[in-house]
Amino acid sequence: MVTVNGRPRVSIVMPCRNEVAYIGACLDSVLAMDYPLDRVEVLVADGRSDDGTREIVERVAARNPLVRLLDNPARITPAALNMAIRVATGDVIIRMDAHGVYPRDYVSRLVTALQETGADNVGGVVVTLPADHTPVARAIALAFAHPLGVGNAYFRIGVAGPRWVDTVPFGCFRRELFDRVGMFDEEMVRNQDDEFNLRLIGQGGRILLLPDVVARYYARRSFGAVARMFYQYGYFKPLVARKAERIMTRQLVPPLFVLSLVTSAALGIWLPVARMAFAGIVGAYAGLLLTGAALTIRKHGVRCAAALAAVFSIMHVCYGVGYLRGILEHWSPWRRRTRRTTPLPLTR
Repeated sequence: MVTVNGRPRVSIVMPCRNEVAYIGACLDSVLAMDYPLDRVEVLVADGRSDDGTREIVERVAARNPLVRLLDNPARITPAALNMAIRVATGDVIIRMDAHGVYPRDYVSRLVTALQETGADNVGGVVVTLPADHTPVARAIALAFAHPLGVGNAYFRIGVAGPRWVDTVPFGCFRRELFDRVGMFDEEMVRNQDDEFNLRLIGQGGRILLLPDVVARYYARRSFGAVARMFYQYGYFKPLVARKAERIMTRQLVPPLFVLSLVTSAALGIWLPVARMAFAGIVGAYAGLLLTGAALTIRKHGVRCAAALAAVFSIMHVCYGVGYLRGILEHWSPWRRRTRRTTPLPLTR
């Protein structure tokens, strides 16, 4: 890496679309970093926002020439990332999300770790914040950091020390890595990080998670937004598995749960044993949800705990349904696959 006083030039690439509520604070946090700003450029690839996001970025860019607004007509995250990476002038590429804010030492810590550890991708932990102060918003934020909601996603639930992992949310990479591994797959409207990181690992790369490098991310604010988000995550996971030729068994739990419910309910029309199985599955699952939610009552109150149980069930069922549909559409040999370019919100 070409450096000045040991500091490589950094290109921050930031996909966004309709982030008017968050983009201002996000860019403020980036511009307040302790990394030398004369060694930084910020490339905001906007997916044709129509809520005022572009105007905010343009105003910031007018005051700070290191910020540059790029137009992303495809309106999907991987296209935004690839566009920004291709025009980037930095020796290090750092992906950031417009839906979050970052500490002053975020860039410097990631760059130092990239230089010193031999990792190919370095990332930090994400602390999920509620979008507002309602019980539902607080419950959504809690679910995004709870093992019952996100399993062993270490970048969400945290780790005790630096750890080699299979993915991080906002990666820090050497620029030449993309020449070796390739760009982000633009068929992956969701889960493009997972596919890229599995491809990286398949070629012998390593991904490092730093527990004390922490970004703050604002969660969705409604049940409907969470449902859409996890349905999309589930829908694209089989495509990740097909491309990477690798299935993560932990990701099979929600679709197997949904499949067991549907199967036992259908067979229960004719078979009493199936009705018993359905009742047992529902009862065990309800007990699990209620136990997980009850532990939050003392700190967050009954309304938030009830909302948390609902969020868990939405995450599991929507992810499972999306995954099962994804299997049919991405794996079935008789189904003609088409390239998906549907505009979706471009943040995690």
